[in-house]
Order: sequence, then structure tokens, then C-alpha cells
Amino acid sequence: MKTALGRGIEALLPKSGIEAIEIDIERVARWADQPRKTFSEEGLKELAASIKEKGVLQPLIVCPNGDGTFRLIAGERRLRAAKIAGLKRVPAILKKTASQDSLEIALIENLQREDLNPVETAQALERLQKEFSLTHEALSGKLGMERTTITNHLRLLKLPEEVRALMAEGKLSMGHAKVLLGIDSQSQQAVVAENAVNEGFSVRELERFLLKFKSESPALKAKSRGKKPLADPNIADLEDRLTKSLGTKVRVKHKGKKGGTLQIEYYSLEQLDGLLEKML
Repeated sequence: MKTALGRGIEALLPKSGIEAIEIDIERVARWADQPRKTFSEEGLKELAASIKEKGVLQPLIVCPNGDGTFRLIAGERRLRAAKIAGLKRVPAILKKTASQDSLEIALIENLQREDLNPVETAQALERLQKEFSLTHEALSGKLGMERTTITNHLRLLKLPEEVRALMAEGKLSMGHAKVLLGIDSQSQQAVVAENAVNEGFSVRELERFLLKFKSESPALKAKSRGKKPLADPNIADLEDRLTKSLGTKVRVKHKGKKGGTLQIEYYSLEQLDGLLEKML
């Protein structure tokens, strides 16, 4: 990460036009575009205990709405903890700011104080990029992040929702995601991701597992040879739906009027138990 980030949030807050005030906590409204979406309950309780003893040491950053209320730009974690601590008023820095400045400030504030999870960072970057037509290079200059870091984060949004959820929960890392992005099929990405979590795979272990997975998967074997697998699209669709429903690879081998076989894979006894619970 570039040293520009080290300048701190103050780099986005010029001295002119700033007013330090104390405001009623109920007059502060959460900003819908706040990058952080999830908060640790345990972490909030610990911060609330600290606030009860020492108060809010770092002011919130707010923008007036024009009706006596304020839009929160940065400090939602402190605001939530202050409410838990029972505070009625909180210190705040009043700043008139444009929507783009607000998002930049909120993103940088969170990056510096309590890291956003990779998916939240990716979503905030995508919003900045789309709403204000910014290139990856422009984002890099504004946020002090390496361009490659921005690109890698934005690639996470190509992963299926269930995989992004695992990342948001801290069960998969950016390294895991990079390996999963090497798989074209989202349903197969989800299957491999679930196995990585169930087995506690490191990134290197996931890479080895994926090599084995590719060697055993007809679709991925055909892809590696540069050929498309010859398959009935109805059967392929059924396999995809079963795979998503059960959370593991399912193969349907249809033999016409003679019937066929249904093959359901599992990679651990725990996963087998879970499959049996679903089916029985």
C-alpha cells in the first residue's frame, strides 16, 4: 500500500470549513453508503466499555442534512458503541462535503481504523468507480492504494454470493479467492470454496486440491484441453442446481430409458453427515 494512506484521514479534511461540536446522539443518522456493513458484537461491547470509562476519544465526522440532523460520514463503530454505553451526546467534526468526498473519507477512515473485510472494500471501490467514473489509476491516487490491490479487490465481485459471504465472515482469504477465480464456473467455485472451509485448507492446500478437482471434473478436464464437453444441457442444468442445493459436486449419468446413476461427492465425514441430514 502506498505511503499516501499514511497521511491519515486528515489529508481529506482541510482546516478551513471544519467545526468541532458536540451533538445529540439521536440526531445522527447512519449513512446508507457507509462501506462497513458488518460489526463484531464482542468488539462493540469492548469499545462501549472503554467509552464508558474514557468517553469518545476520536470525534465522529458528520455532515448537516439541513433539518437539524446529521449524516454520519465516518465513525459508525464509535457511534454504535456510544449508544450501547448510554451516551446522550458525542463529539463530532462538522464538515460540509460532497457525496464523493464522503465515501472517500468513510472508506479511508475504516481502512485505517478497523479494516473492512475484502468484500466490503471491493463494494465501496466499485461504488466510487461507477458513480464517479474513476479509473483504477484514479482510485489509486485518491485512496493511496496500489492499483493492483484495487484490481484484485474488484475481481472478488465476480465470485458467487455464497463465496463472498464466506470471505466476509473471515473464513476465506484474498489468497483463497485468487485461487478460486481460476475456475470459470461459479457453481464449481462455490463447491471448491465450501470444501476449503470444511477442510481448513491453506492457500497452498487449496491449490493442490484444485489440481485434483480439475483432474476429476469432466468439465474442467475438457476446458484444460481447450475443448468443450459434450453434454446434454438439461442434464448440465440439473447437475448445477443439485450442486448448489447440496453444496457439493453432483453428477447425473442418464442412460435414457434404462435409467442412470446419481453421483454425489463428499470430501469428509462431516460433509457426509451434513448431506445425509439434508436428504433424510
